[in-house]
Amino acid sequence: MKYEFGQFTPDHLAKMKEGVELFNEQKYWECHESLEDVWMEDRNDPARNVYWAVIQVAAACIHYRDKKLIGAQGMILKAKEKFNRCRDQNILTDLAFTYLDWHELEMIVAGIKDKDPELFEFEPLFNFRFKNYRSF
Repeated sequence: MKYEFGQFTPDHLAKMKEGVELFNEQKYWECHESLEDVWMEDRNDPARNVYWAVIQVAAACIHYRDKKLIGAQGMILKAKEKFNRCRDQNILTDLAFTYLDWHELEMIVAGIKDKDPELFEFEPLFNFRFKNYRSF
């Protein structure tokens, strides 16, 4: 498949390897730090919004683990913006859906209420793992 600039490519996926592995180990802070590095490297690339969404999901998981509902809610609202941006700007490719389980992740994020969510709503997100990444 031919990818256009700004779309999520095999290079982007490879850059996420460490962050995804850390996320799967529930090392959310370390995931955040790892993906923030590649997010900064790809400053002019719209595909960085994929990293950014995962960074904010990881941050929401940190707040959930610490039982800080307001922090989790704030991060998930920001993550929802990135998911929308990825869709609206045609950033997503087959790679995100196949190897990052993007549809499943987006559905879990979308299932958390924007207004007055309860802490238990974050549990499926906390338990989410990127199942297909290893097959890349």
